[in-house]
Amino acid sequence: MSTVPSTTTDEAPQPAAAPAPPSPSTWSPLRPLILRLHFYAGVFVAPFLFVAAVTGFLYAGAFQAEKIVYADEMTVSAVGDAKLPISEQVAAAREAHPEGTVSAVRPSPEDDATTRVLLAGVKGVDPNHTLAVFVDPYTAKVRGALEQYGSTGALPLRTWIDEFHRDLHLGENGRLYSELAASWLSVIAAGGLVLWFARRRALRKVRGTSGRRRTLGLHGTVGVWAAIGFFFLSATGLTWSTYAGANIDELRTSLGQSTPSVTATAGGDHSGHGESASAGDAEHGVGLDKILAAARAEGLGDPVEIVPPADASSAYVVKQVQRSWPEKQDAVAVDPATGEVTDVLRFDDYPVLAKLTRWGIDLHTGVLFGLVNQIGLMLLALSLILLIVLGYRMWWQRGRGSSFGRPIPRGAWQQVPPQILLPCVAVIAVLGYFVPLLGIPLAAFIVVDVLLGEIAHRRGRSTQASGADAK
Repeated sequence: MSTVPSTTTDEAPQPAAAPAPPSPSTWSPLRPLILRLHFYAGVFVAPFLFVAAVTGFLYAGAFQAEKIVYADEMTVSAVGDAKLPISEQVAAAREAHPEGTVSAVRPSPEDDATTRVLLAGVKGVDPNHTLAVFVDPYTAKVRGALEQYGSTGALPLRTWIDEFHRDLHLGENGRLYSELAASWLSVIAAGGLVLWFARRRALRKVRGTSGRRRTLGLHGTVGVWAAIGFFFLSATGLTWSTYAGANIDELRTSLGQSTPSVTATAGGDHSGHGESASAGDAEHGVGLDKILAAARAEGLGDPVEIVPPADASSAYVVKQVQRSWPEKQDAVAVDPATGEVTDVLRFDDYPVLAKLTRWGIDLHTGVLFGLVNQIGLMLLALSLILLIVLGYRMWWQRGRGSSFGRPIPRGAWQQVPPQILLPCVAVIAVLGYFVPLLGIPLAAFIVVDVLLGEIAHRRGRSTQASGADAK
């Protein structure tokens, strides 16, 4: 029987080379930092977000409620054959309410809608608001008068909710709450997304789980579905905030992307055009009817707003005020002496960022797509409320000694490599400059975290020293 000869060697067999230790991933040092930031930012900012969500939910529903509550003022009792000249409607409003001055007129935009004559400087009316006198366009009968606020024509119910959402009825100082909420909403949402998708797929499921694990699954699932909406609300909410909004406006202006306005300077000598007034201070020169006709000839369909001249050298401004899709924001200036159009501004000619800002704000306020828009905002608000409740529930479950998860370590930022930490600090510094209510609280969070970590470290050393002395 033949055999295969074995091979021999004079060298002793060498042990297999040990595998090189895996290099730490970028995610490993970042995860504790993002987890800690997401958790504590959520805990401390959540009350502000909760108030913003509740009031935002109410505001989204206020549009439909307004139509019901103020139906008598906003609609006519019967649709007639033809609408009266706008000058006659304004004259009827001024006869019923001679106080103040006419700041604008909004002709009836639909067959069953009333005309609004807006009066400024009325005693007992907020200086930033106007008194809207509602006139039946078919009979010139005044159907009522209500305080109005803003370019969307908010009446008392919606105005009250709007101001509650914006500043808690605390004035300019109260606006800091909503800016803080808008500044942190996208940061918290982004941190949650990163943490959720970094988890193993098996740990994301909700079915078949219980306790804190189930709460976390629900929290993550709702957050993922609503995240895009949160990013949108955060970005658009900052556009008209106090500090971040001013920085955004300055940036847009420097880029040549600010919102343009029609030139309202009239030509020629108009020293006597006010003498022909027949319906109070709204009528100058050729009169409202010819002014409106000139705007219609330029293609300005309903709804429109007519703004009387500010002084003897100014023109009428007629502008479209439709914020729903498609936007109608064209404007013209009309010479009060001749009725000729002196300037035209088309929405199509707006800079790109000006258009995006307009669409973003209108989508945020629930007017761009009407009822569908408002329902979407209400669902987003409910999602945020649910996430906050689930977030606090997880905090409670962790505090009661749940076995799921470990306490979030302090000083996690110290574990991040410099090549990652330094770019992050640079980005945060830039964001902090443009969004102060993000940068300042974040800096405070880091300082407090460092101080608490140092205190805990010193206590630990003191305890160890005491134990050594006892031995």
